[in-house]
Amino acid sequence: MSYQLYRNTTLGNTLQESLDELIQYGTITPTLAMKVLLQFDKSINGALPSKVKSRLTFKSGKLNTYRFCDNVWTFVLTDVEFREVAEIARVNKLKIVACDGKSSDDRK
Repeated sequence: MSYQLYRNTTLGNTLQESLDELIQYGTITPTLAMKVLLQFDKSINGALPSKVKSRLTFKSGKLNTYRFCDNVWTFVLTDVEFREVAEIARVNKLKIVACDGKSSDDRK
C-alpha cells in the first residue's frame, strides 16, 4: 500500500482535476481514473527516496503538539528555521506528517 499524502500537493491536485475533467467529458471511466491515482501514489512514494538527494536541517522554537495514530506521526511546530548549505528560510508554523517509508513487502 502506498500513502496518499502526495495527492494534496500541487502536482497531485492538478492530476485529480485533470482526471475529473476527463471523466466529465467521457474520455475515461472513473475506474481508470482511480487506477491512475493509485499508480501516482505508488510512483511518487517510490521516486522521492531514490531521486531526491538534497538534504536540509531545521530547528524549531517550540513543539506545539505531536500525535502517533495508525503508524503515522504528526508534529506541529512554531518558529521553524530551515537551512540548506548557505540558504535559510523561516516559517511561523509547520506541520510534519511522517509515515513509515517502507511497505510491508520491503521489510521481509
